[in-house]
Amino acid sequence: MKRMPDRPETWAFLSVWLEHNWPGVYAAILAGMIAGLRVVYGGGNLRRVLLEASLCGLLALAVSHGIGLVGIPSESAPFFGGAIGLLGVEGTRAAARRFFNRKVDTL
Repeated sequence: MKRMPDRPETWAFLSVWLEHNWPGVYAAILAGMIAGLRVVYGGGNLRRVLLEASLCGLLALAVSHGIGLVGIPSESAPFFGGAIGLLGVEGTRAAARRFFNRKVDTL
């Protein structure tokens, strides 16, 4: 069995990357865990748990990198990740649709 070569620069790079992107990574993990547990609590099957958790995690990751564009600090990304996990994909989609329809109507 091959061992992974010991490369300190690789570990340093990964450590720095994780330090800079930790709020987004944490938000994605939190959203996935909350969504998965929510589906299990509601009696969903394994397929639904895996799909909902991964979709919510990816959605939270995307939102966590976009909240800085609207002036919200990136340190608040875990809050949005938790909310996305709690609402689920359909709830988040409905909330986003209402938000953007309201913004378009005011233009």
